[in-house]
Amino acid sequence: MTGKYLLGFDVGSSSVKASLVNADNGKCVASAFFPEKEAPIMAQKAGWAEQDPESWWTYAKQSLQKIMADSGVGGEEIAAIGISYQMHGLVCVDKDQKALRPAIIWCDSRAVPYGERAFRDLGADQCLSHLLNSPGNFTAAKLAWVKDNEPAVYERIHHIMLPGDYLAMRLSGTATTTVSGLSEGMFWDFKTDSVAQFLMDYYGFDPSLIAPIVPTFAEQGTVSAAAAAELGLKAGTPITYRGGDQPNNALSLNVFNPGEIAATAGTSGVVYGVLGEVGYDPRSRVNTFAHVNHTAAAPRLGVLLCVNGTGILNAWMHRNVTFDMGYAEMNDLAAQAPIGSDGVSIMPFGNGAERLLENRELGCSVHGLNFNKHSRAHLVRAAQEGIVFAFCYGMEVMGAMGMNIGKIHAGKANMFLSPLFRNTLAGVSGATIELYDTDGSVGAAKGAGIGAGIYKDHDEAFATLEKLQVIEPDAATRDAYQAAYSHWKEVLAGNMK
Repeated sequence: MTGKYLLGFDVGSSSVKASLVNADNGKCVASAFFPEKEAPIMAQKAGWAEQDPESWWTYAKQSLQKIMADSGVGGEEIAAIGISYQMHGLVCVDKDQKALRPAIIWCDSRAVPYGERAFRDLGADQCLSHLLNSPGNFTAAKLAWVKDNEPAVYERIHHIMLPGDYLAMRLSGTATTTVSGLSEGMFWDFKTDSVAQFLMDYYGFDPSLIAPIVPTFAEQGTVSAAAAAELGLKAGTPITYRGGDQPNNALSLNVFNPGEIAATAGTSGVVYGVLGEVGYDPRSRVNTFAHVNHTAAAPRLGVLLCVNGTGILNAWMHRNVTFDMGYAEMNDLAAQAPIGSDGVSIMPFGNGAERLLENRELGCSVHGLNFNKHSRAHLVRAAQEGIVFAFCYGMEVMGAMGMNIGKIHAGKANMFLSPLFRNTLAGVSGATIELYDTDGSVGAAKGAGIGAGIYKDHDEAFATLEKLQVIEPDAATRDAYQAAYSHWKEVLAGNMK
């Protein structure tokens, strides 16, 4: 096989996926992920979550070997490499680029008190106006935990990095990071357009810990001779794109401009929208980071709404209520109940504290259940409606920040496989939903094509993105959906008291 190919890696917490995309026609020619069973997460104490960075390198190597063998593409045919990665992690390396301890990954909560203390000491106005977020449980707070609890490790840190920075370093032999990455770790000051010195000073971090900053789309380094020999790539192959998983998911769905929205609804759900001006939610119910195409001159901020209890609620219903049927049958069953589930409302908040609810942990609850008239069809429908209503509740926060949500881009996967879920989201939000066939590693490969100049812009890169389905709001059911949503919000308000 001959041609020009783009390689994308997606470093997740469950696996590392690699995809090979034909740069000429935009088609994915091979994909693979390792491990085939979920990657281990170490938890020495409650609330901890760690992974060995070396394992990401091993999984990346295995995935790459598989796609090159399956496709017959040689290393010399790969024109550029892009990387997507799990956000908010902390990797600490010494001067020899060796990891000093396991990575503290996104779902580790040990650093919460460090972020809360910084928010209190520095003040909400200072943090929100400069960082656009509370320091929270992000990378900077995790580094503060290491400094306080593992001083011997901290003293040996040469550079800190995110998981994607680590993979890029292993490929190139050079440690670098990006503005987008620094913003997700709470290291970027949007007012000064530089590293957040006030937060570095507060925690006592030396500025040298931050690796050199490279653009998101550009040559960020090239594959070293050692990595080329180990991976079967060509030495000098450029690494030209890097983005966190949620910004990269938006990129994969060609979401770049103000008002455009990307949504996912797996175990947890995310709505990620692009804002064209620097802004934040004063109650910090959503997070704001630099999007992949952000610049100080042309701001592009990714506003991230996360609802922890989405697909996990639907899966719970499947295991415990409709265990005798598949998901498609379950969706058909739910559709037998009317819009609003005949008065049954479910709060989908049974997967931990919700930032959307200002870190309250309400738990999942069922309201309005009548033993004489309601069936499991009502329960299953109320669960899917509750997930949609939580999304729309968060989208109202995004709207208050100036985001006009008229179109939602999503991959046709997880909850978006359910017609009821899709129609309810369109009906309540009033937005058109467009479903696409893509994933993070394919998006990272196309991002590499943009960074390498193979594509002139994102429109050319995603011109071949396959649109699978369009769901328009139905005017005939609009009032019924709005009434059901209003009732759900009344129930939520009662729970929040």
